[in-house]
Amino acid sequence: MVRLVVLEEPIKEIRTLKNYVNGEWIESNSSKILDVTNPATCKVLAKVPVSTGQDVDAAVEAAQEAFSEWRKTTPLARARYLLRLRQLLEENFERLARVGVMEHGKTIDESRGEIRRGIENVETAAGIPTLMMGYNAEDISSGIDEQVIRQPYGVFCCISPFNFPFMIPFWFFPYAVATGNTYVVKPSSEVPLSQNAVAELIEEAGFPEGVINFVHGGREVVDGLLRHPDIKGVSFVGSTPVGRDVIYAIGAKHGKKLQVQCGAKNYLVIMEDAVLEPTIPSVMTSVYGNAGQRCLAGSNVCIVGKDDTFYKRFRDHVIEAASGIRVGYGLDESVQMGPVKSQDKKERIVGYIEKGVREGAKLILDGRRPKIVGDYPETCFLNPTIFEDVTPDMIIGKEEIFGPVMTLMRAQNLDEAIEMIHSNPYGNAASIYTASGKDARKFQYEVQCGNIGINVGLVAPIAFFPFSGMKNSFFGDRHGQGKDAVEFFTERKVVITRWF
Repeated sequence: MVRLVVLEEPIKEIRTLKNYVNGEWIESNSSKILDVTNPATCKVLAKVPVSTGQDVDAAVEAAQEAFSEWRKTTPLARARYLLRLRQLLEENFERLARVGVMEHGKTIDESRGEIRRGIENVETAAGIPTLMMGYNAEDISSGIDEQVIRQPYGVFCCISPFNFPFMIPFWFFPYAVATGNTYVVKPSSEVPLSQNAVAELIEEAGFPEGVINFVHGGREVVDGLLRHPDIKGVSFVGSTPVGRDVIYAIGAKHGKKLQVQCGAKNYLVIMEDAVLEPTIPSVMTSVYGNAGQRCLAGSNVCIVGKDDTFYKRFRDHVIEAASGIRVGYGLDESVQMGPVKSQDKKERIVGYIEKGVREGAKLILDGRRPKIVGDYPETCFLNPTIFEDVTPDMIIGKEEIFGPVMTLMRAQNLDEAIEMIHSNPYGNAASIYTASGKDARKFQYEVQCGNIGINVGLVAPIAFFPFSGMKNSFFGDRHGQGKDAVEFFTERKVVITRWF
């Protein structure tokens, strides 16, 4: 019997998106329009404007005008707006998840997880009446008291990537507005529909005009935000070259507070005492989740030890598991991996596979000729790929591929594995699979990465912990989410008091 798959698509017709500024839906001043395409079906979903500097100025002006009253709004009242937004997000949960699948390509389960993580940040930020508290001391000298109070700065913005179109702005804007700042969101032009839906819910939640604004666009919008005198700080997630050489360089030159979360080349270290039964699916999720398009993907899998038998056993297991991953349109509940976002991204990934072959790595699973569940064009699809005999100095071993490619490496001992991790310029995440508390503690203590996993392959911090990063994976001083975000969006003012 052939199973009938019914794909419920919430986007029924093509429409041209507008910016959301000062509580109104406004057409961009630009005449340039881009297509938003479903990577699984290659059908156009929407048209998005490439906004201008004039559009940026209008959004920042609205946010600046709203700031004075919004900062006077009590933290408890600001939290109630967030709680209303949270309720609307819950009521629209499944629709938002399906929009994410359609515009990005990820599976429905991955998209549901993304929506849940976004909502968790709203819930955390709603605790701002206590999170924003300062501290004090009496009698620092005779009759003199001292205190620290937290105050908002003004207008902030975020520049979002394509790989998590719903979640990543939620690392930032709930905390910004909860602490009394106002905000401008610049969604990725490749995947603007999720944030467009968020803007609609923000409007429905009744946020005051100008508190949260959305401007679609590309480099001109980014430049306008980085250089605008009324923008106090910028949050960014994306590649290291753009983050370091554009966002951090230009933003710092113009005196902005910055949290710039960048690229990665993460290691999964497999010790010989690792329990393989739960390790293999954990590795699969880390490497191939979101089609490898995430900065937490554990693309370098390093097997530690001299035992060829263990290595071959592990290798054979991952080949079998990766070969069985069902690839197709993510709205099909049986699909385990969707397409990459676009044809040019697929071509880039294929280019890395070809470089790996030229470098002498052994291609033991080739995903360039995809097998797809369903009748869909191959345009953006790849199957899982695995290389072995990879060394850290190879291009595929040191550069971020951002696709479903696993590279198998070997190390004689844990010290060598840690040295391999440290030889890479990135420091986003690293995980170890082991039954040894001693090795786990050594790994946790010594490895220079912001997010460490112990028998966990996807080291994704929950909302009340920071999404950390080191080396070329982060530029700035405070990360997204949790207390770090509260500190980023508030200035500490010291007040010393004496009464006669």
